[in-house]
Amino acid sequence: MNAHDTAVDLLLAHGPGPQPRADARRNVAKLVAAAREAIADIGVEAATAHEIARRAGVGVGTFYRRIPSREVLLEAVLTELLTDLVTLARTALAAPDPWTGFRDFAAGYVRLRTRSCGINEALGGSCGIAPKAPLADLREQIRLLVDRTHAAGVLRPDVTWQDVPFLLAGVATAARTIGLTADDHQWERNLHIILDGLSTARPNPLPPHRP
Repeated sequence: MNAHDTAVDLLLAHGPGPQPRADARRNVAKLVAAAREAIADIGVEAATAHEIARRAGVGVGTFYRRIPSREVLLEAVLTELLTDLVTLARTALAAPDPWTGFRDFAAGYVRLRTRSCGINEALGGSCGIAPKAPLADLREQIRLLVDRTHAAGVLRPDVTWQDVPFLLAGVATAARTIGLTADDHQWERNLHIILDGLSTARPNPLPPHRP
C-alpha cells in the first residue's frame, strides 16, 4: 500500500461505480499526490482545483470528472495526514522505552508541522476543512503518551497532556527574528531544549495550570 492509498480509497468511494477503471485510479492518485504537495507548499486555502490539476499534470476537467469537489479532496488528504500522526503516536506507545517513544513522536510531529503549511493550519484550527475524527483520535493518543511517561516517572508530573501540543506547536520557528535567519534544522535544536525541560531530571516549578 502506498502513502496515498487512504485518500485515494476515500475519494473512489464517492465515484459512480464499485469497480473504478485503472486509469481513473491513476488520475485520482495523481490528484491526491498533487493536493498533498500543494497543501504542504501553499496551504489549504491556496490549493485551488486549478492549482492541484496543474501540479498533477491533468486538465481541470479531469479533476472534476474524478473528484466530487475540491473540499472533498482536501478533506481526504488532511484525513490521511492526520492519520499519519495518529499512527506515529501509536508506534511511540509501543516503543519499549516510554521516553524514547515520546521523543520520537515529538520529533515526527514537529517535522510534519515544519514541512506542511496545511497540516499546521489543520492542527491550529485555521482551516474549515480539518476532519474532526482524526483530530479527536490524535488528542487521545497524546493523552495516552503523556500518561505512559508520567507512569514511568520520566515526564515532569506537573505537565498535562494538554500542555504538550502547545509546546510542540511552538518548536517550529519563524524563518527570521531580530535580523537572524534560521537554518533548516533550527527546529531540532528548539525541540531538544523543550524535551530537556519536559524531562524529570532537573525540573523547576511551573506556574499553575488554568484550563
